[in-house]
Amino acid sequence: MNNLKYQNTVLINLIISSIIPFLILGPFLPDLIVSVSSLFFLCYSLKNNNFYYFKIVPFIIFLLFCIIITLLSLESKDISLSIKSSLFYFRIGVFSCFIWYLIDKDKNILNYFYYALVLCFSVLVVDGYFQYFTGVNISGFKIYSIRVSSFFGDELIMGSYLSRLFPLLFALFLVKQKKKYETYFIGLLFILIDVLIFMSGERTAFFFLNLSTIFIVILIKEYQKFRLVTFIIAMICIFVLSLNSSKLSERMFENPAKNMGLIKNSSDKDKGFIKKSNELIIFTPEHDSLIRTAYNMFKDQPILGHGPKMFRKLCKDKKYAVGKVPCSTHPHNFYIQLLAETGIIGFLFLFSILGYVLYSALRQFKSIIFKQKRPLTDYQVCLLAGILITSWPFSPNGNFFNNWIMIVYSLPIGFYFQSIYSKKKNNIFKKVVL
Repeated sequence: MNNLKYQNTVLINLIISSIIPFLILGPFLPDLIVSVSSLFFLCYSLKNNNFYYFKIVPFIIFLLFCIIITLLSLESKDISLSIKSSLFYFRIGVFSCFIWYLIDKDKNILNYFYYALVLCFSVLVVDGYFQYFTGVNISGFKIYSIRVSSFFGDELIMGSYLSRLFPLLFALFLVKQKKKYETYFIGLLFILIDVLIFMSGERTAFFFLNLSTIFIVILIKEYQKFRLVTFIIAMICIFVLSLNSSKLSERMFENPAKNMGLIKNSSDKDKGFIKKSNELIIFTPEHDSLIRTAYNMFKDQPILGHGPKMFRKLCKDKKYAVGKVPCSTHPHNFYIQLLAETGIIGFLFLFSILGYVLYSALRQFKSIIFKQKRPLTDYQVCLLAGILITSWPFSPNGNFFNNWIMIVYSLPIGFYFQSIYSKKKNNIFKKVVL
């Protein structure tokens, strides 16, 4: 019987941690795992009348948010489109609680996730550099202009994958018992990952890498110098790479400066993006147009918005549209999207997450300055860095209701819940051995 239970535990751990490699293949398989496991966990909780993992304040607030966006979908102009994104959105929160439950039952799942991340990151590093130097990856995907994408092909989200999951990898690295050679390997991997994110040409991903690294280096105690040294070495490599690749340097540094009006760009006139000298361009002219269009939608219905996924339907309306590129599937900023589609109510949900992260960071920083006991472990700081990326307001990002993005963003939350709420939380900080 014990052997059977062990086999079942191993199988579940393998299935759940397989989300990491499946995210490279697309959203279908990860979403299938999240949906099925969430349904299983709900049925298990109902059968055993055990709702311990759902009684925490963050989950209750999230559940209220899910109810609200579902009701908003029912009031939207395209119910069938809107309801698809909101009706089962609660599964993301349930899945986070399920990860918490699994860690409580068998902390070895941390190793499953750790090795899945190390393996996937290593494969992407080898394949990504191969693609950069040869122009094609081992599967035959050609490099897109100057942007490395590896197995993601024309999706161009490899940098997003690496930068968003990097804090989780670092967190798991901190709590794993490791030998000296493994530390050296991870250090080299970190350097190669940092440079590869830059080579992906994803400006937002590169910004998130820098943001999370600064956050982590300031607030952790153990391995602070380790991460700082690997990051500095990576930045030196990136500087050298920029000198030898004018196109990559132009995309990552010069174009953003031109787009924001920091550097004059004569070609903007031909594109119809010239603005008054005193008017700020948000990110790029294209993003500026989308964001201002979404803001006009928010002003029309500021409290409850127009309903999830309604930006794509209403952006062509003349009373909202601004600029030459007012339409897309979403306005490329979570906060602006929530303002337009869910109003102040939805906006406050995401803003409260940011507030919590910043408040926790300030408490940690204060304890460091005054040499007091730190309220957060290094493990928790890294997980918060992953959550900070989710809630950061001042950068372009994807669709808030996109399945792939939400699965990536939800992963650190389950680990963080376990570390602060679980009765067994003290066990997590003992070095894990597989």
